[in-house]
This record gives sequence, structure tokens and C-alpha cells, in this order.
Amino acid sequence: RPIYEQVIERLQNLIVRGVLVPDTKLPSVRNLAIELSINPNTIQRAYTELERTGFIYTVKGKGNYVAEDQIWRGTEKKNVMNDLEKSVQQVIALGVSEEETKKFIEEAYRKGREA
Repeated sequence: RPIYEQVIERLQNLIVRGVLVPDTKLPSVRNLAIELSINPNTIQRAYTELERTGFIYTVKGKGNYVAEDQIWRGTEKKNVMNDLEKSVQQVIALGVSEEETKKFIEEAYRKGREA
């Protein structure tokens, strides 16, 4: 996978888990690029995508900050539900019954809550 996608995934994970709380200032593009030993353009691309999806916001001349969770949660929920819908369509195409699908989803949900 491209490095910028890995950076996005890692930062999203830190934000979703609450390690990076709203209004936390992120490292500058340059500093993070140096810290990770990657091209600054890669970090800029990741920050741009994180801003587009509502995970971070930019303050001109000051830097990038973690956005309030209600901003990105709506986008993330929509993306996950779209993925789930596509998966259900695949399940239907494979001939899996509605009852079996529901049982699987309920079990997965239960396991997720216990984790």
C-alpha cells in the first residue's frame, strides 16, 4: 500500500481510539516527514486527505489539528455503512440466506463489543 495511505490509517486509528483528542496540534508536515524519514509531499497528501474526510482541520499559519469527533464520525459511519451494503450485496449474490447473514452480523457485533 502507498505510504500516504499507511500514514492516514495510523493517524485515523490514533484519533478514533482517542489517543489524539480534538484540538490536538499535529506535527508539521516537515517535522513528521523527518521523524518518519519520508518525503514531505507524502505527509502533505495524507494531511490533505485527513482534512477532506473531516479527521483534521487546518488553521492558516498555525498548523493542523484534530477535529471534533462529530465531524469525522458522520463521514466514517457513512463510509462503513456503504461498505457493509456492498458486502451484503455480495452475500446475496453468493446465495447466503438472510437468516445466516443476520446471525453472522450479530455474532461479529457481539465480538466487537467484547474486544
